Amino acid sequence: MCGISGIYNLGHKQPIDTGALKRMIFMLRHRGPDEFGLYCDGHIGLAHARLSIIDLAGGSQPMHNEDKSVWVVFNGEIFNYLELRSELIAHGHEFHTRSDTEVLVHLYEEKGEEMFADLNGQFAFVIWDKRNQRILAGRDRFGIRPFFYTLVNGQFLFASEIKALFTDPRVQRQIDPKGLDQLFTLWATVPPRTVFRGILELAPGHCLTIHNKTLCTRRYWQLEHTSPGGTSRVDEEYYAERLEFLLQDSINLRLRADVPVAAYLSGGIDSSLISALVKKYYNDRLQTFSVSFGDKDYDEASYQKKVAETIKTAHAEVSCSYGDIADIMTDVVWFAEKPLIRTAPAPLYLLARLVRDSNIKVVLTGEGADEVLGGYDLFRENKIRRFWARYPNSRLRPLLMRRLYSYIPNWPRSASGFLEGFYRKHLVPTDIPHYSHIPRWEMTVKIKSLFSARLQHEIGSYSAIEEFDAGLPDDFAAWDSLAQAQYIEMQTLLSGNLLSSQGDRMMMANSVEGRLPFLDWRLVEFGFNLPAQFKLKVMKEKYLLKKISKGHVPAEVIERVKQAYRAPDAASFLHAGRRDYIDGLLSESMLSRSGFFDPAQVGMLTAKLRAMDTAAISARDNMALVAIVTTQLLEKLYIKDFVSRTQGALPRELAAWKPPA
Repeated sequence: MCGISGIYNLGHKQPIDTGALKRMIFMLRHRGPDEFGLYCDGHIGLAHARLSIIDLAGGSQPMHNEDKSVWVVFNGEIFNYLELRSELIAHGHEFHTRSDTEVLVHLYEEKGEEMFADLNGQFAFVIWDKRNQRILAGRDRFGIRPFFYTLVNGQFLFASEIKALFTDPRVQRQIDPKGLDQLFTLWATVPPRTVFRGILELAPGHCLTIHNKTLCTRRYWQLEHTSPGGTSRVDEEYYAERLEFLLQDSINLRLRADVPVAAYLSGGIDSSLISALVKKYYNDRLQTFSVSFGDKDYDEASYQKKVAETIKTAHAEVSCSYGDIADIMTDVVWFAEKPLIRTAPAPLYLLARLVRDSNIKVVLTGEGADEVLGGYDLFRENKIRRFWARYPNSRLRPLLMRRLYSYIPNWPRSASGFLEGFYRKHLVPTDIPHYSHIPRWEMTVKIKSLFSARLQHEIGSYSAIEEFDAGLPDDFAAWDSLAQAQYIEMQTLLSGNLLSSQGDRMMMANSVEGRLPFLDWRLVEFGFNLPAQFKLKVMKEKYLLKKISKGHVPAEVIERVKQAYRAPDAASFLHAGRRDYIDGLLSESMLSRSGFFDPAQVGMLTAKLRAMDTAAISARDNMALVAIVTTQLLEKLYIKDFVSRTQGALPRELAAWKPPA
């Protein structure tokens, strides 16, 4: 895993500012602390910060082909690189390293823009075709690795993180009101939109080309839904065997590294199964890592320890308190590069730090299983709501919600008031494309009600939901309701939050690479198109995954009530974790200066929450406070204090580099 950046002149032939290129890549040193590399050729400059994992001695970048006519900077891993390498050698290509990076330049020579179909990996890269004066950039199918770009004064600038783009003083640092509205509606920004004006994100499964001064993006992969036939007992056994084969093959590919590979252990079935399979078949000396909480409402340590003891891993954990979350939130927002509505990334930042302090560079994680195999409460909630909608006046059907969310602290003992006022509100019609996500997107309405008059005016009539619906597949209405909900989840929260704010950004802040076996594209296509009852059987989530987990994972973990990963929110800022900087961010003067939220309304909200017991704070108010604090932090870090925060001397190896004569 690495950081990449670059500058390309679209039209004019002014020399590349190598100083600007150096500043860009230096901002990504946390992503690649092992080595810097640069390349300049006329009107293009490429830069790379390396976290060395494969071919430690020979994998330096930027990398080129035999005659230096094709160059690449690459962030990520191509897991099937050995197979691709063998095929390319058979076609006459010569390799000079053992790196997966070199596969990219030769595969481009062989297949050009069609190369993406052959790649099984998590990646963002840029290829410079010197002979044809052409750029090709691409991002993996699910957006595991980031890629941002902007256009300024006839130049195309790209980087793994936005902060690198902002080192160029020509790039304006401004918050995009529509980006904020989208994030606080869909719980994530959806590419190409970001929360910054003029900064674009290449969408997952897309590539970008620049040729003859023309920039184009296109989708190279689309998750499609087909309806498999037959659901007999024989079919169930076949599907179970196929799922286990795909998962084991995915894990095996993701263990390819020249450094040790460890695993996260959350206490849930996904990471537990991955760890168990690795320990049993591939690595008897597996190390596992977990995060625990002092607040028992959030803690899953007992399950984590049960799995670690059962499969006998070398296990370590980090404990996270309210104060810890408050103390590191500035760093969390700095690396996330967007506001948050939950504090969940903060404990994962601490977890990644523990991994790095243990001299581990690579961990396997369980992300993707819930989206692909039907694990989220949202999917069960969607099923209940549709069941309830057939008889909207039923007194019994709404009570299913109480059973669904019984693990959440302060869940109403009597369902009537909450259910009547929240879920019943949007019970019908059920043919709305985003029907499954209406309750979730309603949860953040409170945040937008606190927007300042100026921000509301700038947002105007823009609708994030209408924009999102317009991008859904043409045949989306014909999909079954579970597949619809899964697709929306993958397009919003998975890519825009779990894989970025909670995943790549928190890990790479600590120079740790995460690998996600459940997001092998073969497994995703298979799982997404399973018969619905093999994912969500009545109200049993991840039915098929639980079936193949038996014998590998302790029964207590398989049979436990589903508990979503959460962390303390408002309590981390207003009570045990209260810090002076939080009070400053929420002060009337700072709220007025930034101009995003109405100071009077925010003042009433914070006064109310400070007077309440933390267990009594509603989910809406929790998310509203986190959103306000982190938006204020983002503005301070990236608008107000960015220049002073990023000043400093370049390291000697960067400062001394000069392009070859």
